[in-house]
Amino acid sequence: MFTSRFCRILRLTGQIKNQRHIFLSSSPFVSSANATNTELLTKVTQQDGIRTICLDNPKKRNALSLAMLESLYCDLTRDVDDLRVIILSHTGPVFSAGHDLKELTTKDGRAHHQEVFYRCTDVMMLIQDLPVPVIAQVNGLATAAGCQLVATCDIAVVSDKSQFATPGVNVGLFCSTPAVALGRAVPRKVAMEMLFTGHPISARDALLHGLVSKVVPEEELEQETMKMAYRICETSRSVVALGKATFYAQMNLERKQAYRLAGKVMIDNLALYDGQEGVKSFAEKRKPIWSHSTKTVH
Repeated sequence: MFTSRFCRILRLTGQIKNQRHIFLSSSPFVSSANATNTELLTKVTQQDGIRTICLDNPKKRNALSLAMLESLYCDLTRDVDDLRVIILSHTGPVFSAGHDLKELTTKDGRAHHQEVFYRCTDVMMLIQDLPVPVIAQVNGLATAAGCQLVATCDIAVVSDKSQFATPGVNVGLFCSTPAVALGRAVPRKVAMEMLFTGHPISARDALLHGLVSKVVPEEELEQETMKMAYRICETSRSVVALGKATFYAQMNLERKQAYRLAGKVMIDNLALYDGQEGVKSFAEKRKPIWSHSTKTVH
């Protein structure tokens, strides 16, 4: 598949090993999703290579229940080869309130708790493993694992009324897994304040600290998100996929290793048909004609 082809390109550098394959047919998400009433939890629309996955369970504040996570996983992985962008949106005043606490009582037992958190981790990792950018479109409150979901997305466009919090400490369940994404998105002391107090931060503070990409008036949110998505669609899919994979790979490396990896990948990028097409079109002062192919010119 598309992602695995780019993993092979990156593995040529000797820096990335054992990259997760994100399209496992044996995945419990894929096999069990049809057994749940997932069609009531998300709505999916697609146009011009842009897929919008809408969290659509406002009565439960779009909680990331096990069923919601299964639905999200399936929506994210189904027929992605022709996709350019994925947008995560929501209905209701809450983007997501995080895990469904009713699933986390002793009644369901430790094994069920493990299943919920492991599945949530898989969804979060999947978002950054996908070969296309994932944009969070937020118009309201995102808390706990919902805040984690925003922090995990490649880009976040939010309304000026949005707020973000990790309030698990207030109910005796520290937001340890949300902290993984949050701590990689904002400065450490900002993350620790959010985690220790549970108090929400405003959209403007979230922008200031790097949790979100752009803050716009509520009435402009969808328009601005789509504008960004269509701008991405103007670029080469293969180049964007390579760039995204490389960005996340180098973030985990020491600086010298990161530069070594990035330099090798840029050489690989130049060997792509679209890499050469971009250079030629610039010299010829014309718009590039992208192939979106992973084929190389030599």
